[in-house]
Amino acid sequence: MAVPEPMGAERFGELCEGILASIGRVIDGQAEAARLALTVLLAQGHLLVEDVPGVGKTMLAKTLARTIDCTVNRIQFTPDLLPSDVTGVSVYNQATRQFEFRPGAVFANIVIGDEINRASAKTQSALLECMEEHQVTVDGTSYALDEPFMVVATQNPIEMEGTYPLPEAQRDRFMARISMGYPDAAAEAEMLETHQSVSPLVGLEPVVSGDDVRAMAATVRSVFVSAAVKEYTVAIGRATRASERLRLGASPRAVLQLLRAAKARAALSGRDFVLPDDVAAMASSVLAHRLVLDRRAAGSGMTAPSVLDGIVAGVAVPAPGAGSMRRRA
Repeated sequence: MAVPEPMGAERFGELCEGILASIGRVIDGQAEAARLALTVLLAQGHLLVEDVPGVGKTMLAKTLARTIDCTVNRIQFTPDLLPSDVTGVSVYNQATRQFEFRPGAVFANIVIGDEINRASAKTQSALLECMEEHQVTVDGTSYALDEPFMVVATQNPIEMEGTYPLPEAQRDRFMARISMGYPDAAAEAEMLETHQSVSPLVGLEPVVSGDDVRAMAATVRSVFVSAAVKEYTVAIGRATRASERLRLGASPRAVLQLLRAAKARAALSGRDFVLPDDVAAMASSVLAHRLVLDRRAAGSGMTAPSVLDGIVAGVAVPAPGAGSMRRRA
């Protein structure tokens, strides 16, 4: 597949507005969640949506997938789901006397993993190679996944009955985690008005193609990052590893994904360069779910986001113009 060329800023902005408008017609009162989901898509990452049942986690995932004219598969994670159901399996063909590979549900551009933490750790780990390397290996043969490829997984809080905690390696492969939260009173009243007779997904048409998404991702990759902003991003990651309140800090993969998310945020804001504010704004969504609190910190009622906020606040921000943050003409 040919490497797509970045698109113009005007076209990029029009497509982003179209995607957000489509999501807004279905998901009431969740503009920030919709924007973060789009940010992760453009940064070529994976999204974890966590919250209590009934707040629209799966609806957000399905709506994002419906706005793109590409292949979509949904996997309902249950305790009896097998890894081969996700990745695929080799089946012996009696007629040809050969094994044939039958692709699993992960072979799609957008994969919706519903209630991912209701499956066993063994089944959850079937996604590790898919998410990181965009390929599946079965019986020693690797099969490439089509681009764009994004996993949008939902999970219930681990306190809920019948859930398994996601392994650290699994959480680290999700670029960002968001919590939907409850809509405000006006949005909830609007939902009662519009969701009664028919699902809002009915009639929702795609607004971008797979080729458009690839070109938009190329536009994000072309966003300029100065040396000062890179050093600031690394400093945040290293500060999490040095914190006495954390048993596990941000991995190098997390730092890389933080910068990618910051580039996508800059592009969505109409800029072709990253500011330190972009990095700081994405830090909680990208890093918090990867951190593991020290026992004393957890016992004192601290949370990973609150500890991370303190860490980010303590990292020196590059001065305006330091290291030529803007792209040189």
